[in-house]
Amino acid sequence: MTTRTDGQWDAWMMVAPGAPVEHRVLAPRAPAAGEAMVEVAGCGVCHTDMSFLHHGVKTRGALPLTLGHEISGTVRAVGAGVPAALVGQAVVVPAVLPCGECDLCRAGRRTICRKQVMPGNDVHGGFASHVVVPARFLCSVPDAALRTHDLWELSVVSDAIATPFEAVKRSGLAAGETALIVGVGGIGVYGVQVAAATGAKVIALDVNDAKLEQARAAGAGAVLNVRDMPVKDIRKAVRPLAEGLGAPAHCWKIFEMSGTKAGQETAYSLLGFGASLAIVGFTMDRVEVSLSNLMAYDATVRGNWGADPLIYPELLQWIGEGRITLKPYVERHALAEINAVFDAAHHGRLIKRAVLVPG
Repeated sequence: MTTRTDGQWDAWMMVAPGAPVEHRVLAPRAPAAGEAMVEVAGCGVCHTDMSFLHHGVKTRGALPLTLGHEISGTVRAVGAGVPAALVGQAVVVPAVLPCGECDLCRAGRRTICRKQVMPGNDVHGGFASHVVVPARFLCSVPDAALRTHDLWELSVVSDAIATPFEAVKRSGLAAGETALIVGVGGIGVYGVQVAAATGAKVIALDVNDAKLEQARAAGAGAVLNVRDMPVKDIRKAVRPLAEGLGAPAHCWKIFEMSGTKAGQETAYSLLGFGASLAIVGFTMDRVEVSLSNLMAYDATVRGNWGADPLIYPELLQWIGEGRITLKPYVERHALAEINAVFDAAHHGRLIKRAVLVPG
C-alpha cells in the first residue's frame, strides 16, 4: 500500500473475532469540539490487540472497529476549544484518555475515569493512516526525544513503556532494591530498563532465551529461564541470583509482565516478607492463589490500568536523556502487513515490539 493522494483515509478493521482484519477506505472526519485529528506515524502491536482478536475480550466499541492504542503521529487539525498551536506538533497519544473533569479525575485517579476513551477499544484506533481522539491529554514530543528516535518508534511509549513506568513508579522502587520482572517481552523489556534506571538490582524471568538476552542488554543483572520449571523450584533458583547481585533478601518488588497464567502464578509464588507484586500483564485465564500469603508476609498486590497521562512528559524526558532506549526493541512493518504481523504476534514469534507504519 502506498500513501493515498485522494484525501481518503486507510484503516484496517477488526470485523469479527478470529477473522483477518480488513482494509477499508474511509472519508476523512473532521475533529469535533475537544478533539484532534492525528496523522499516524506508527502504531504498536500489543497483547491487548490479540486479546480482542483471538482471546474473547470484547471491545467496548461496536465492530467493525480499527484496533490499535499505541499511537504516535502529527496533529493535522483540531476541533473547537483545542489550542490551534497543537496543529503540526509531534505527539504521543496516551493509551487511556480520561475526561479530566469527573470526581475520579479530580481525585488523581485518571486511569479509572469512567468516561475514559481508549483508542482501538472505545473508538477507532491507530492501525490507520489517521485517527481522531480527545485532545486534552495528547503529549507533545520534546526535541530531545526526536533527536534520538524516529516518531514512529515513539508509538510504544503509549503503553509498552508507560504502563511499566507507572507500575515501577507506584511501587516506590528505589536504588539498591530487588526488582523481579516476570516476562520480558514487548512490555517487560522496558520494565527492565525502567527498574535498572532507578538503580535497582534487576532479575528477569522468562521462557525464551532470546528475550532474556534482550533483558540482560537492557539492564538485568541476572536472568533465569523458567521453562518447564516447577513454581516451587523457581523461588529456590531466584534467591541465589539475588544474593549474587548483593540484593536484599526481603521486600522484593515483583512485576508480572507476561500476561499469562503461568507468569501470574510464578510472580505470586515469589512473594515473601514485605514484598509487593504489580500485575501489569493481562490474561483472561483464572489463577488460583492463597490470599493468606498476603497476610502472612505483610505483602501487597496491585494493578494499574495503563498509565496516568500526566506521567508521559517525564517518561519522554527519560527517553531524551537516554535513560530508556527504544531502538533495539522495536521493529518497523508496513501497515499493509498487519495480518501477517498479527499472526506472528498471536503465535509468539515476535521477539521485538512490532510497530505498523502507514504508507
